[in-house]
Amino acid sequence: MDLGILDSTTLRIAGAVSESIVDGPGIRYTIFTQGCLLHCKECHNPQSQPLDGGIEVSLRVLYNEIKENPLIKGVTYSGGEPFLQVKPLIILSKILKEQNYSLWSYSGYTFDKLAKNPQTLELLKLLDVIVDGPFVDTLKSYEIDFRGSTNQRIIDVQRSLQSNTVVKLAGYR
Repeated sequence: MDLGILDSTTLRIAGAVSESIVDGPGIRYTIFTQGCLLHCKECHNPQSQPLDGGIEVSLRVLYNEIKENPLIKGVTYSGGEPFLQVKPLIILSKILKEQNYSLWSYSGYTFDKLAKNPQTLELLKLLDVIVDGPFVDTLKSYEIDFRGSTNQRIIDVQRSLQSNTVVKLAGYR
């Protein structure tokens, strides 16, 4: 894919973390997208909910920050709700996949719902893993990996799409 598209495409974000170890395995670059319609009770990132909040950044800025750090092997989309901004994330994901980055995303929507929508399915096809489902405060746990509540699943996206059924990623509690 032509990297020039990074200069002309923007993403509304609440922020980014250049070296995260809590949003997937290894050292990851995490992008917190801006905007969420779910408004989960006790949301971990309530400042990321307003659709008009945060800042617009070019994909080039994010891409350059990712490429600057040789320790980064993966990128995670969090939020807010990443699947509200699929078009720019598809562009960024295609470029990152060509360069062998691991791609994870969080979503308050379920994998099943996202897989039924052609636009969100296009982004899903580029991901390695999705942590799906809304945060549920009454199911909050500190004993599980990479999730806030026990209803959320760590899903192997590619195996799930191939088998047409949800396949949880092995090795996580």
